[in-house]
Amino acid sequence: MKAAARARGRTRSTPEPRHPVAAERRALAPDAYVVASYGRIVPPAVLGLVPLAVNVHPSLLPLYRGATPLQSAIRDGRRETGLTIIAMDAGMDTGDVLLQERTPLGPHETYGELHDRLALRGAALAVEALARYADGTLERRPQAEVARALEIDAAEIAATMTHPLHKNDLSVDWTQPPARIVDLVRALAPRPLARARLGGETVKLLAARLARPGESDGTTTADGGAVHHGVVLLRVVPPSRAAMSGAAWRGSAAHS
Repeated sequence: MKAAARARGRTRSTPEPRHPVAAERRALAPDAYVVASYGRIVPPAVLGLVPLAVNVHPSLLPLYRGATPLQSAIRDGRRETGLTIIAMDAGMDTGDVLLQERTPLGPHETYGELHDRLALRGAALAVEALARYADGTLERRPQAEVARALEIDAAEIAATMTHPLHKNDLSVDWTQPPARIVDLVRALAPRPLARARLGGETVKLLAARLARPGESDGTTTADGGAVHHGVVLLRVVPPSRAAMSGAAWRGSAAHS
């Protein structure tokens, strides 16, 4: 993003502790802010410099507030997600809804694929929000009102609150249902990748799918996968080695 701004001759600055960001923003005399993938709460001193600050959030708020909405929705096996443009306030993704758009979440879609798809659409929605603001047609809806209309209760909002990924969030638990494991692999691909203990080593998982009838544990599949606990491991990264098919990994492990 910095490189793109530099190439276009745009002013750029990096918020840091004790860095006078508010003074810099005031000097620019902006009409509005657009924030995306920032991951922090913008200080009130900065928000107060403009009449409107909008945030592009990749979920159907008030569901999946916080730092990892895309990964969390995929991990949870959701089949629908979306984008919400909100007016920023002092809370974490709690501002009024300005625009909201739903989209199917493909059963094989990874975090990386969903991220790139929604990034493009989110930029377009942000531009639409600014255009409506400029011509006076932009409407605001409190998230509580949106929740009532969608019959979302406080318990579901709390249960879908997300947090930054930690090491334990990456670990595969083989006692979980196979579908849950496949969803975790999708949620963490292409980075930071799910980790699984296999054959006495920790293997990173790039791609996986559910085993089909006739694909039993301990076997390999026609598409180059290795079946383990009802999950077909399609692409893996063993320790200190390059990515390979699950079948190639299983063959190398058998001969090591």
